[in-house]
Amino acid sequence: MGAIAKRLVRLIVGLFLYAIGIVLTLKAHIGYSPWDVFHVGLSQVVGMSIGLASILTGLAIVITAAFLGERVGLGTILNMVLIGLFLDLILALDVIPQAASPVLGLAMMVAGLLVISLASFFYIGSGFGAGPRDSLMVAITRKTRIPIGLARAGIELFAVFVGWRMGGLVGFGTLFFALTIGLGMQLTFKLLRFDPASIEHESLMATWNNVRASMR
Repeated sequence: MGAIAKRLVRLIVGLFLYAIGIVLTLKAHIGYSPWDVFHVGLSQVVGMSIGLASILTGLAIVITAAFLGERVGLGTILNMVLIGLFLDLILALDVIPQAASPVLGLAMMVAGLLVISLASFFYIGSGFGAGPRDSLMVAITRKTRIPIGLARAGIELFAVFVGWRMGGLVGFGTLFFALTIGLGMQLTFKLLRFDPASIEHESLMATWNNVRASMR
């Protein structure tokens, strides 16, 4: 398997894991994770699936991150589209049961947080372009030099507030996720010796040129 194919597999595996992590937090039933508060609120206001709300939100964030200097790559676009599609598929299949108690719900929330952190390692490391939310996180870190965990926490708290105003469900799990996702990602990246800000992501044109070169 060529280098580009291996990176593409890593990207898709990461996106699928991310969708699983989101479903775990939804099924925890102790309050949606911050961005899902936003997605659910948007889906209720506009009248669409959670997955489609995620895709449209991702598009808006991609545009913002691009203005802040982050490259838009194949990974950015696939993240924006595939996570939403995977999310709707997993929810439709109903393969992850809803938590039967608050204790089990908290365990599922923690599991979802860890899966999302691991998923971020996979798809950011593919170098095809960070996902919309992570592009924004990295852009803020580059511009302000604040710790990546603090940048992520700030983004999550903002999403909670706006999503709550639109009617998204906020609970203990929401606060727990918002305050710990940045730390979880920071610890995961540290354990794996991974610095997301050091990754030079390819633009769409660079990826296309690399694919053409590998086919010669």
